[in-house]
Amino acid sequence: MEWRLSRNAVPYLEAVSAMEARVDAISDGTCSEQVWLLEHPPLYTAGTSGKATDILNANLPVFKSGRGGQLTYHGPGQRVAYVMLNLKTRKADVRSFVHDLEEWLIRTLKTFDVKGERRPGRVGIWVENGEKEEKIAAIGVRLRRWVTFHGVSLNVDPNLSHYSGIVPCGIKEYGVTSLSALGMSVKMADVDSALKESFRDVFGPIA
Repeated sequence: MEWRLSRNAVPYLEAVSAMEARVDAISDGTCSEQVWLLEHPPLYTAGTSGKATDILNANLPVFKSGRGGQLTYHGPGQRVAYVMLNLKTRKADVRSFVHDLEEWLIRTLKTFDVKGERRPGRVGIWVENGEKEEKIAAIGVRLRRWVTFHGVSLNVDPNLSHYSGIVPCGIKEYGVTSLSALGMSVKMADVDSALKESFRDVFGPIA
């Protein structure tokens, strides 16, 4: 299994192309599983349930994505983790996989004394910020021949004002936050270390 880190922002379509090639190789048995950590330039992606009416101000590029879910934002200061695992050799259960992704994020946030929580009917990980509930991490996945791709995004210190251009994940009632907005001064490298450690706990060893 491979752990990959891109230090420079990766264009979205370039990332999707690389993921698709890797997924095919994993499925064919010619490459190992991979978790890819990266950031994107500022952009929006629309999942398979995305609605055009949820684009409020298209001041950033919008890309259609084959992942599940609706609209979300990606940009600098947000850690994106693309997870390419072969569920045929693990557990061929999509709901269990999504649950494990949630657990991965919850354990990662716990490293920084932040309580991330699931909410029935709302995908992603949520935190209570005073009297408000806000989303700190998003999840959107796709499977091809039981190999997963796309994955999760965790807000470390992104420009949260960019979320105002969309209805994030189709949810108007709740806001979006980040570790920085919660008063946490956390370096991306520390987040990466926490993600790697928590991944081992949930999914097993990674190189």
